[in-house]
This record gives sequence, structure tokens and C-alpha cells, in this order.
Amino acid sequence: MLKTGIYVDAENIKMSGGYGMRYDVLVDIANEGHSALLRANCYLAEDRERTQSDQEYRQKVYSYHDILRQCGFKVIKKYVRRFQDDEGNITTKANADMDLAIDALLQARNLDRIILLTGDGDFIRLIIALQNMGCRVEVIGFHNVSNALREVADSYMSGFLIPGLLPINTHCSQDCAHDQWQRGTVANFNMERGFGFFRYYRLQNKRLFPYTVFFHLSKSTLGSDQYFLDQGRIFEFRIVENPANNNRSEAWDIRLLKEP
Repeated sequence: MLKTGIYVDAENIKMSGGYGMRYDVLVDIANEGHSALLRANCYLAEDRERTQSDQEYRQKVYSYHDILRQCGFKVIKKYVRRFQDDEGNITTKANADMDLAIDALLQARNLDRIILLTGDGDFIRLIIALQNMGCRVEVIGFHNVSNALREVADSYMSGFLIPGLLPINTHCSQDCAHDQWQRGTVANFNMERGFGFFRYYRLQNKRLFPYTVFFHLSKSTLGSDQYFLDQGRIFEFRIVENPANNNRSEAWDIRLLKEP
């Protein structure tokens, strides 16, 4: 059984497209297969001055913290500090990178697998140190993920591709409410014939399984077939059973979510 730890750089994730992330889904991923979640830490910023003066903000922040704790996460707060320069300009700072790195290094002695949620390239040295301690390090990020961070990790996966981790805004009428909306990348594409296959994932029994589904350019909302030539792009689409094609599963209403 692999002893697993999750470390979430919450401020980086929130600012990079991961706002509204489902922490319970992270727990399921950490407990998949022959893995058991041992540590779950979330590092975030809190504006203590605003917490004391703004009741609505205080309620929102503390409700968010309660949800994290209910999912089994330890909340590590870094309080916002304000600095004023000679011209009277005020800047704020609340960086928990050092806290995350120290905790991960100390706790890694009892872990086999670490799931790190961030896109910050400053964690490259941390990942190497954890690997040298014998830990497998898996990185999950959203937008603006350091290429060097992806390369040094034992595995990298876009959080957009993990089913249920982020909600999909379907913009869908009741007529298609029963269809399955997914996010995926191009597995292969035949430009001459205008069709290809998307690769996407499903979370089953707390494990991620890859699937493929057929798509045709006629079901794309995009104006060019050039979008499908780069396997780094992430698309959203709904999976329907096409009655005109023997109820074959196909991707319809294809739209672009993320550039490489």
C-alpha cells in the first residue's frame, strides 16, 4: 500500500484556473488503487484585517476552510502582510511556499507518493529532493504551469482533465442535460477526412481510466481544423449516442478550453 500525501499550493491554483476545485475528488484520487491518503495539507492566504472587519468575507473564508477540513485537509494559513513604500504605495504579500516545502520534506520520510498541486516552477528543487528521498512526485496544475516543473515531476496531469475536479459550465438546454460533458485532448486527427478521436478520463472506483471517443469537424464550434493538430490543447464536448450512426458514441458541441 502506497502511503500518499497531498500538498496544495492553494493561492497558485486559485489564480491559475483552479478556482472552485473539488477537494473531495483529490481525496478519491489519493486513495485510488493500492494507495492510501496519509497526509493532506492545503496552504492558503488569509487577510486577517479584512476577516476582522468584513463579516461577509469572514463567513465566506471560514466556510471554505470548513469544507477543506471536512474533506480531511489540514489548513495551513499564511496571513497577508502589508508593506508601504516611500511614496505611500501599499503592497501585500502572503507566500506559503516555504511552509509547504518544509512540511513536505519532513513528512516525506513516512510517504511513498506525493501529489503536488501547483504550477510554480519554484518547487522544482523540492520535487528533486523528494524524489531523492524515494518518493514518487505527481504534479497537477491548470493554467500557467512551468514547463520545467512538468518535466521534473514523475508524472504531470492537467487538473482540467480529471473528471469532477472542476465543474464544467455546459451552457446547455434541458434537451441535452442528460448528455455527458467531458474534457479531453486530441488522440489523433485525420485532416483530409475531417475526423479524429479525443482522449478523456473517467473516475471509476477511485481510479482514473482513459477512454477515446470519435469526433467529426461538423460537430465543432471552432472555425478551423488547425485547432485539432496540437495534442496539448484541451477541449470540452458532450458525448452523445448518434442515432444516425447506429447509436455510436460521438463528441458534439466541441469547444476549446485551453491552449497548450
